[in-house]
Amino acid sequence: MINGYRLALLLLVYLCILSLCSTNEEDLNLNINKKVLQVSEAQAPRYLLYDVNPGEGFNLRRDVYMRIANLVRNLNDHAPWILVLPPWGRLYHWKSRHLEQVRLPWSLFFDLSSLRKFVPVLEFEEFLKLQPKPIIEDVYYLQNYAEGWTEWEEKMDIKECIQNPYILDKETGHWKGWFFGYRDEISGARLTCISVQGHAKILKPFLLKNSTARSVMIDRAEIVLHDQFGDRWYWECRRSMRFSKELRDLADEFRKTYLDSFDEADNTVLDDDWTKMKRKHGEAKGGPYLAVHLRRADFVQVRGQDVPSLKHAAKQLKSLLKKHKLTKVFVATDAPEQEYMELKVYLEDFEVFHYTPPAEVLERFKDGGVAIIDQWICAHARFFIGTKESTFSFRIQDEREILGFDPTTTFNRLCNDKEKECEQPSQWKIVY
Repeated sequence: MINGYRLALLLLVYLCILSLCSTNEEDLNLNINKKVLQVSEAQAPRYLLYDVNPGEGFNLRRDVYMRIANLVRNLNDHAPWILVLPPWGRLYHWKSRHLEQVRLPWSLFFDLSSLRKFVPVLEFEEFLKLQPKPIIEDVYYLQNYAEGWTEWEEKMDIKECIQNPYILDKETGHWKGWFFGYRDEISGARLTCISVQGHAKILKPFLLKNSTARSVMIDRAEIVLHDQFGDRWYWECRRSMRFSKELRDLADEFRKTYLDSFDEADNTVLDDDWTKMKRKHGEAKGGPYLAVHLRRADFVQVRGQDVPSLKHAAKQLKSLLKKHKLTKVFVATDAPEQEYMELKVYLEDFEVFHYTPPAEVLERFKDGGVAIIDQWICAHARFFIGTKESTFSFRIQDEREILGFDPTTTFNRLCNDKEKECEQPSQWKIVY
């Protein structure tokens, strides 16, 4: 049964979404303030915002979303909370410097209606329209313990800031910061630094008992861990993170045109509602091609011991192509063009493809959208092999679990030049 809080929350979110369709902001605020909707046990919803260390990449940020989304799910057992999605921008791996890649909404990359089947979410711009002033009431900046730790234990304490990226505006008494690229348009009323080690749920009692603010922001949210990695709630949240239909359509068109890959033939047709989609391992066949995620760029420098040379990577791909009787290989890589062309020379007996976005696609969907197209194509291959400890590869493995591939075709990684065989990735299999 849906309890009073959850019923109230669902109705309140529905009201918010309907109100956001209005073009008259004055009418929007008037309707909210007058509390048009009256529901038994209803409470005004509270808003949870979060941000991540600026140096973290796209796929790690997707992982942090799951931690915070499950925190919001737990909070809603007690009172109505809405998760505000942090706009994308200024990521290290987005190399198209000629593009304006800040303040990007989640709807550019993901299906919001799908996300909302797990927890109520709003875009940041939608959140701003609902606020009487552009102020986040409480900002909590998470940090590790300065003294470190010798034994694992869950704990959190209000502490002095070890490093503080926010600046106090003495004139207003508010805190200024990056705030997703809205530095000059929004501020924080109060700032508190919290040293923490533990899972995301450790924040729940603090938010329920120690803060009465309507809007709360958790900065450096990557510091808290998954409550239970790989459990049912992890996978429900992950399944809700469907890419936008436009991006999936672009990837599907590439598959059809160049890789002879069709959902009906590949047994990879998506159900419209992810909550009703449950696949068994081996149901998905995949398109007649091998896909590889070959991480180069920074990994060559910082993880050189894990990255094969192009020649050795090609040798492994040749062996797999012959083993699985495939003649086509799709390459997702951050390698420069000359390295990709070198790899093609080593694979001259096979058809080698990678996705080069038309100018209009790159302009509209930015580097993040192009990366998603790569991932979606890799997710539909007959066989996939990735790069050790790359979150880009991890997310492809997730997609393949959701689609129902045999794990032996999914959890594979390239070995370095010194290894004839190497330890393969842990198999984090889907749980329903």
